[in-house]
Amino acid sequence: MGSIGSNLQEVRVRLARACTAAGRGAHIFTRVPEEVAQADAVARGVTLLAVSKTFGADAVREAHAAGARAFGENYVQEALAKIEALADLRAELQWHLIGPLQSNKTRPVAESFDWVHTVDRLKIAERLAAQRPATLPPLCVCLQVNVSGEASKSGVAPAELPALARAVAALAPERLRLRGLMSIPEPTDDAAAQQRQHRALRELFEALRAEGLALDTLSMGMSADLEAAVAEGATIVRVGSAIFGARTYARE
Repeated sequence: MGSIGSNLQEVRVRLARACTAAGRGAHIFTRVPEEVAQADAVARGVTLLAVSKTFGADAVREAHAAGARAFGENYVQEALAKIEALADLRAELQWHLIGPLQSNKTRPVAESFDWVHTVDRLKIAERLAAQRPATLPPLCVCLQVNVSGEASKSGVAPAELPALARAVAALAPERLRLRGLMSIPEPTDDAAAQQRQHRALRELFEALRAEGLALDTLSMGMSADLEAAVAEGATIVRVGSAIFGARTYARE
């Protein structure tokens, strides 16, 4: 692979082509807008979230120099160390937690992150809302949905999603704001199967909006399936290996 900067540019080109192929405006955001008009998801631009898990602060700094502004992290302690090491860039960066969140780690996440994509229980949302400092903007959250039904995967079951979404949306809006849905589909190389799983999330998203929930975010699609995700209305795609290269996974 090339440098982080050249890889990032290649992903941007790929994402723009996917948007064009899907009949969407090829506007690629470097960070998720604070407010998105409640228009059809397919008509909106897409934010490229650079997934920097297992890569150090220097790699994030290099990606920032190449224009990246939104970064996704899976492991809380690793992310907190990077956020501290990159404190000089804090005003420019958007930090997204995209890994599972245990209830005993909600406080540092509420205090340090801008987004959490993996809320799947009301208890987690309640703790994040209670622990979000009043001096910060509301913490933006997505509800993780287990669209594939895999027992090993986190996420709320589709049948339980509406009740959870209503409960989370009713929490203190000055501390926590429900923005949308997130999924990690079952891996497959079949483009049609990829698109079916992303379509399932989009349909759940549209059903909640029809109920009156002000959602504007679909976090879905990764390095291997971003085209299928964009075709189904993704507003955030989470790309790691195509930008940073192969990674060695670690556990906290």
